[in-house]
Amino acid sequence: MNLAALPLSPQRSAKRAALLNYFSLFSSFSTLICCALPSILVLLGLGTTVASLLSAAPWLVSLSRHKIWTFSSAGTLIAASFLMTYVVAPRLRQGEVCDADDPTTCSEVSKLSRFILWGSALIWSGGFFVAYLLGPILERLDR
Repeated sequence: MNLAALPLSPQRSAKRAALLNYFSLFSSFSTLICCALPSILVLLGLGTTVASLLSAAPWLVSLSRHKIWTFSSAGTLIAASFLMTYVVAPRLRQGEVCDADDPTTCSEVSKLSRFILWGSALIWSGGFFVAYLLGPILERLDR
C-alpha cells in the first residue's frame, strides 16, 4: 500500500502548511542575517558593529559566501509555502465536514500562519534587495 498516495486529512494538511511556513520564516531570517543586515549596518555607518558581529559569529562569512544557495532555498521554501497555503490547502478542505464543536476546522489556514508567511516573504524581499539590487543602484547613482 502506497502511503504517499493516500489523501491527507485536513488537520495534517494544516500542520504541514504551518510547518512549511515556519521553515520559510527560518530560511528568510538566514538571508536577512547573512546578507541584508551587515549591508544595512555598513550603509548606516556601523561598520565596527559588523566587524564585531563577524568576530562573534564567524559562520556568517561562510553563509554569505553561499548567498545564492541561501536565497534560492529560502525563495523555494517561501514559494512552496504560498502554493500550499493558497492553492493546495483550500482544495483539500473543500469536501470537509465541519465539526460543530470546533468552528475553526474548516478555516483555510490560520491567521498566524498567513502572517508568518507574508512576514517571511517581506524579510526575504528586503534581504534580496539589499544583497543584489542596492549595490548596483548606489553605483549607478554615484556616477
